[in-house]
Amino acid sequence: MNNRAVLLLSGGLDSTTLLAIAKQQGYDCYTLSFDYGQRHSSELTASLRIANAANVVEHKTVKIDLGAIGGSALTDHNIEVPHQHLDIAQQDMLVQDIPITYVPARNMLFLSYALGWAEVLEARNIFIGVNAVDYSGYPDCRPEFIESFEVTANLATKAGVEGYPFRVHTPLIELSKGEIIGRGVELGVDYAETVSCYQADEQGRACGKCDSCQLRRTGFIAAGVDDPTLYL
Repeated sequence: MNNRAVLLLSGGLDSTTLLAIAKQQGYDCYTLSFDYGQRHSSELTASLRIANAANVVEHKTVKIDLGAIGGSALTDHNIEVPHQHLDIAQQDMLVQDIPITYVPARNMLFLSYALGWAEVLEARNIFIGVNAVDYSGYPDCRPEFIESFEVTANLATKAGVEGYPFRVHTPLIELSKGEIIGRGVELGVDYAETVSCYQADEQGRACGKCDSCQLRRTGFIAAGVDDPTLYL
């Protein structure tokens, strides 16, 4: 049985939990990260560190210049990352509108690269840590998008046409942030090694104010787990 899987690894809380789940399920993991013009490189350092600690088969970092098209506070330094303080009961405020931290076509591009590498490896499984519960309102984190991409993947590839279909796995998609953390703790994930902040410094220290920091912090509270994040 071919247990190879390509897994998108950002170095953050969700994708690190995703890697632990895939390994627990017996997959031989090939991890893929992207230098896409994001505000900081500390998440890429974290990705490499996490991949090495997990003894993945191979880890790649691919460069894509999404800063060239802009349109997001994560890739355009002329757009300020929004700050707000929300408690757990206020998290639904984050999803009223698609925020400026949305990066146009990011998951579409990331999954396309993962698909290409999976076809080269003759892997049939792709893992992505999207979440449709505690998320920031991004349209490319919804189940409808993942289902559509999987259909497209099997229409657009030699392997799919020849009867070797790909499957896109999203084991976190219906879990709250607290549930994700609880699952990771069960699997021995060291969350101190992860970087979630949209504007972390070179040492990976978090701002504590952006949407991602707020969701991460309230997730640890909900899980009843001490938050190991280093904040500025």
